[in-house]
Amino acid sequence: MWILLAILINTIAVLVTGYILPGIQIESFWTALVVAIVFGIVNAILRPIIFILTLPINILTLGLFSFVIMGLLVYLVSAIVPGFTVNNFWWAIAFALVVALVNWSLWSLAPVERL
Repeated sequence: MWILLAILINTIAVLVTGYILPGIQIESFWTALVVAIVFGIVNAILRPIIFILTLPINILTLGLFSFVIMGLLVYLVSAIVPGFTVNNFWWAIAFALVVALVNWSLWSLAPVERL
């Protein structure tokens, strides 16, 4: 049950972000659903590996390189999912930030506790 709620909240966050940012195009609800699932998988598998490999650069830039990594991961998702386009790298970074903020706000409204 919890996983379905997480997917639904992530899908809503992707849809809201696509509506807010003009540099992001999402064709339909189903595209947003696939983007949410693929983005979750990419964040769960690739992001920790990339962060560990780029830890010296991340420390040197005081964590700002994390934004570059997140933008590249959004670009990867846009290359994988048809119907999801990102105009440039700055929109990819903005997408990652706004999705995180919308996710945080939606989870704060969710009536259930996560385990």
